[in-house]
Amino acid sequence: MKKSRKSLWITALVVLAAGAGIWKSLQPNPVRVSVIAVERGDVTQTVSNTRAGTVKACRRSGLSAAVGGNIASLPVKEGDHVTQGQVLLELWNRDLRAELLRSKRDAVASNAKAREACVRAEVAERESERLKRLLEQNLSSVEETDSAEGDALALAAGCSAARDLAKVSEARIQIALEAVERSILRAPFDGVIAEINGELGEFVTPSPVGVATPPTVDLIDSTCLYISAPIDEVDAPAVQSKMRAVVTMDAFPDRQFSGFVRRVAPYVLDVEKQARTVEVEAEIDDPGQSVLLPGYSADVEITLSVRKNVLNIPTQAILEKRRVFVLDEQRGIIEERSIKAGVANWEQTEILSGLDEGELVVLSVDREGVEDGALAVRE
Repeated sequence: MKKSRKSLWITALVVLAAGAGIWKSLQPNPVRVSVIAVERGDVTQTVSNTRAGTVKACRRSGLSAAVGGNIASLPVKEGDHVTQGQVLLELWNRDLRAELLRSKRDAVASNAKAREACVRAEVAERESERLKRLLEQNLSSVEETDSAEGDALALAAGCSAARDLAKVSEARIQIALEAVERSILRAPFDGVIAEINGELGEFVTPSPVGVATPPTVDLIDSTCLYISAPIDEVDAPAVQSKMRAVVTMDAFPDRQFSGFVRRVAPYVLDVEKQARTVEVEAEIDDPGQSVLLPGYSADVEITLSVRKNVLNIPTQAILEKRRVFVLDEQRGIIEERSIKAGVANWEQTEILSGLDEGELVVLSVDREGVEDGALAVRE
């Protein structure tokens, strides 16, 4: 009888173990998920451009000579650093220089004639004064004295006219100088030669009115750079000048450049009818900007506000309708939770309610099997 009972207990235990094994085998395997703890920190609210921006120079000039002509001198080349006033190009201007030389010599002759006329006027004036004194002593006639006085006045007028003519000659020199200067192209500011459209001996001409032609010299001031970028019209009202910004570029994927908003355009662009934007200019004040070149594509992230020491989680963990998945490690179950979010950026989002510090938020929200009530374990 005892053996029979013992056999029954053994049989029952075997059945229970088998049943437990079958039950366990039928249970779904827990999903392995990556998680992060809710923690406190600073969250920065930002906005970014909707399409790629462009690095531009604060000063960039497409330069051409004021007159047309053949290039006689081209002392610079592309890539050269030049200073304000430096000659970049000079057209053939021998005729203008000859005209300048003639004007200078005319001025010399005019000044000499003026001096001659004025010397005669001085002599005539002294003679007139002498005859006036003699007339007082009845040693000169009235007619002779009046004639001398008239000659003195006429010669004085001739002296004045000669001096005015000398001034006209001096003005002609300035005109000739300006004509020569118009055939010379000088740098209006310090910068770098980006492009030269022309070679020695080639004929160049300024653009006719209404006809765009390439400039002879493209000069860039690379000491001051800024980013021109489109911001969505919805975000634009919050952006103001002087706000800090971070600039990133595909050319330098591991670097960020500091800057600030220098201008927000007072109009909306409708280049794309369904995506209207406002142009924002962010100036770079980073000491490392010397490695940048105008024309690089760039993105601008503008700081609107900063929240200090607040609960936050990665933005990627937030689903539609402000939902997150939380892993309860004690039970090994995923819970869906609704949250209230505050300021946010592409990386972090402030949590106003719905989560407590230290709770584990699921990051791998797109993984198969991640849903409310699912069994899960941390990776």
